Order: sequence, then C-alpha cells, then structure tokens
Amino acid sequence: MRVLLIEDNELLGESVEEYLSSYGIEIKWIKDEREVEYEDLSLYDAVILDLMLKYHPGEDILLDIKRKNPKLPVLILTAKHRIEDKELCFNRGADDYLTKPFEPRELLLRIKALARRGISYPIERIGDVEVDLKRGIVLKGGEEVRISPTAWELLVFLLKNRGEIVPKSRIMSYVWRDKPVSEDVLRTYIKELRRLLPEGAIITYKGRGYKLVEEFPPKD
Repeated sequence: MRVLLIEDNELLGESVEEYLSSYGIEIKWIKDEREVEYEDLSLYDAVILDLMLKYHPGEDILLDIKRKNPKLPVLILTAKHRIEDKELCFNRGADDYLTKPFEPRELLLRIKALARRGISYPIERIGDVEVDLKRGIVLKGGEEVRISPTAWELLVFLLKNRGEIVPKSRIMSYVWRDKPVSEDVLRTYIKELRRLLPEGAIITYKGRGYKLVEEFPPKD
C-alpha cells in the first residue's frame, strides 16, 4: 500500500511515517503542501491530509485532489473537531475524518479500510492472458505463468492506466519508486511482458511512453 501524507508538523509527520512504515505501508511525506500539485496521484492508494497547513487550507487541497482523482480515498487528520469542519470536508469529498490527538492503531485501521474500499480486484483479460489481481497471478491458456515481481508491478500499472499513453517517467516512479534506473532497464521488462502478452498488446510511443491497448486485438 502506498500512502501520501500531507502534514507540516515535523514531529507528528515523523511519528506517523515511522508507525505506518512499520506495518509495511509505503509513505510519501509532503511537508510543504504546495508540492502536492506536482504529485502523480495515481501512484497512491490513499491520502492522509492535515487541514491546518502553512500556505493553503487543507480543505482547498482536498477539493483539488478529488477533482483530479475522485476515486482516491482521503482521510482528514486534524485538530479541527467542530461538526461544521467535518461537514465541509465531507461535502468536498473526504472519505474519513480523524481528530487529533488520536491512537496510531486507529489511524492504521482506518487507512487500511479506506485503501481496501478504493481497490477492486477484477480479472483482466488481454487476449488469451488473464491477470487475476486478487490472487496476484497470470494465466495463459488456463495455465499459470510465472513472471518476475518487477514485471508484475509494471503489468499492474499498465492495467491501471489501460488505454492511455503512460510516460516512461511515471512508469519508473511507480515500479522503482526513488531508485535510479535507466530506460534500458524499463525496456527489458517491457520485453518480458511482450513475450507473455499477445502481439501488439503493448504499443510503444517513441520518446513518450507505452500503452496497453484497451481492447484486443486493437481496432484499426
């Protein structure tokens, strides 16, 4: 699970990051809320958002997040406890609201519940290949085919953005996080997927990125 934390309090942000990370949750912590507009929200399963920030009201950031990505769950974490504050946030699309001080365990349970709510587990079909997202397996002609963990991450991200041209930079940010990798490495794993998928399933857009076709075979 990947969570975007927007919190300008150093002590609280550090403790939330440390606690959630100890349970295997990958945290991207933004201390300056102005940086949110540069984030690719499709990389995250949920957002934890403070309301009282330095430069912009959290309520406005909530509205912007929901406009860009309506399905991305947002949990408000704030000292504001009036019913009017909660009403405003829920009207702007908040999925949950937790007031400070709080029990870290409760935050963990709530964010896990939100992430599960935002995730569906269909069986995706690409020609004769089935991708079972719930079980984490790939089937070809009814037989399980093993692929590398990195190729799996790449396949899931392409499926998440199926029918769209996905820039190479976005793919590398999702699959390799902050690890520096070259485009040659990305091409290696694209080749691994092409050996698995039907011909023409992944289209290369030179200088731009890749697209997993929405329908297969693709229409002329």
